[in-house]
Amino acid sequence: MSQVASVYAQGLYSLAREEQQEKTFLQQLEVLREAFSQEPDFLRLLSSHNLTKQERCQVLEDSCRDRVHPYILNFMKLLTEKSYIRQFPQCCKAFTELYNEAHNILPVQAVSAVELSQEQKDRLTRKLEAITGKKIQLSCRLDGTCLGGLRLDYDGRRVDGTVANTLSQISNMLKNTVL
Repeated sequence: MSQVASVYAQGLYSLAREEQQEKTFLQQLEVLREAFSQEPDFLRLLSSHNLTKQERCQVLEDSCRDRVHPYILNFMKLLTEKSYIRQFPQCCKAFTELYNEAHNILPVQAVSAVELSQEQKDRLTRKLEAITGKKIQLSCRLDGTCLGGLRLDYDGRRVDGTVANTLSQISNMLKNTVL
């Protein structure tokens, strides 16, 4: 993550905390980040030098007024004016990390070959909460290459209990065995 994204996200987060709008800002930033990822041309337009900064800010004003909190709109205008609007997705990520840290939330991605039942998700969440002492925000993803088992990615760590990983470890062990 860039230094610019971290600094700007910290400023926005401080303002959100002051105004007791952290959750609202988080939700709106996530919606905007998703919209921008689906329409990358919009970010290109906002960073285009074919339009003046004032025109780019007006595009934002026309597109987002009455749809997002005024502070978020002003935040995006500021990024546009400073030619940092392409950093918006990273700012959103940094804001989310600050929110999660302040609220003791740990995002965890569970990767499996088959869909986990709700009961399995609940048990996994409870177990991880007991281990980490944090509120777990579980997201699940399917990956057929796992073959079976479960892989957990969280906090820069990977716990890999998949069949594919086990087979790979056995294969490496056999390769390194001297006969």
